[in-house]
Amino acid sequence: MAHNQQVHRVTYFKIEDESAKDKLLGLYKTMRSDALKDGKQYILSAEAGKIIPDPRNGGFTIAAKTTFASMEDFEFYDKECSAHKNLKSYAASVHQGVMMVYFQSAI
Repeated sequence: MAHNQQVHRVTYFKIEDESAKDKLLGLYKTMRSDALKDGKQYILSAEAGKIIPDPRNGGFTIAAKTTFASMEDFEFYDKECSAHKNLKSYAASVHQGVMMVYFQSAI
């Protein structure tokens, strides 16, 4: 059943300032432990890093990938999670562009 499949969220940011990149990465570094649902960790994995310069990157400088056990957990993260709200608030204050996609693997 599709609703039981893991959900992968990939987010790209355009951030020029190196210290802002580092601070955002610091927020991602603790996201798994800081993000709690019903008092428990619910993010299966969280990875983020500076994008390796390449003409195909569209100007994005940071990539982040988070994985959730279900669409329900993804929706909680997207709309209710206080740790994610904190990250979004900081990112909004420093980015010059953002793109987010999410998917369930077909393979």
